[in-house]
Amino acid sequence: MKLLGNILWLVFGGLLIAIEYFIASLILMITIIGIPFGIQTLKLASLAFWPFGKDTELNSRPSGLSTVMNVIWILIGGVWISLSHIILGILLGITIVGIPFAKQHFKLASLALTPFGRTIIQT
Repeated sequence: MKLLGNILWLVFGGLLIAIEYFIASLILMITIIGIPFGIQTLKLASLAFWPFGKDTELNSRPSGLSTVMNVIWILIGGVWISLSHIILGILLGITIVGIPFAKQHFKLASLALTPFGRTIIQT
């Protein structure tokens, strides 16, 4: 079921989202200051590419640096990225067929809001 969900996800927009995150990651990594943010955007791209069967978890010992980086991330654009996933999740959740995809958008929204200090795991 995970394979079918991931294939349908890719066909109906997941591939486009993953490519956008990947391009944004490359653009962020052009500067030295943007490298940490580019790595987090790569994390978003990998989850956006194949979301079914993956989840995120907080690191067992979050550092103060990850908190500072999350605050910077939120101020720069994390809120807008997260908000776009929430809106897409609500729109997809209205239909019965779109509920599994809405859940994936909500998962991406939580990662997009605070990516530092999180790890993607297989479920």
